[in-house]
Amino acid sequence: MTGRLFTVVGPSGAGKDTLLAGACAAPGGPHWVRRVITRPSGDGGEPFEGVAQSEFALREAQGAFALTWRAHGLCYGIPHSELAPLREGRDVVFNGSRAALARAGAVFPALTVIVITAPPDLLARRLVGRGRESVAQIAQRLARDVTAQPADLPVIEIVNDGTPEQGIACLRAAFQPSGARCR
Repeated sequence: MTGRLFTVVGPSGAGKDTLLAGACAAPGGPHWVRRVITRPSGDGGEPFEGVAQSEFALREAQGAFALTWRAHGLCYGIPHSELAPLREGRDVVFNGSRAALARAGAVFPALTVIVITAPPDLLARRLVGRGRESVAQIAQRLARDVTAQPADLPVIEIVNDGTPEQGIACLRAAFQPSGARCR
């Protein structure tokens, strides 16, 4: 038996980490991949392993990652070990990057993409509330256009403009075999 593999992508401030935390903590929820990222471990958000650039480069050269990409001046890696639950029949989800979807689809041909979005004004308010970026950095993030999705990957879209509970319910529905959609 093999589990299914999902990636969650979307703009900063869409609520990806909040929805993933809720959906993955629920009974029967998927395994949430603990990524390796070149940023300090205490930077909040999702659970991840923070490493130095040199450590990341060493692991990458040793083949420790199933997938890597660079974004926002950081390196991201999906360790092979984090995909082990797939072989046990468990679904697995990783927080991905819209800019790396083509590469992810080439590495994982059965990948399903879940795009979590929110209206631009809500994204801006959420980013300001996080307090991790300047107003200029937030404006730059919101101005990026990375809406194109690889044509050969199935895509489920969730508009996360309600309560966290509503968003979590929508993400849980997306993980169902029918790939149910909700708004």
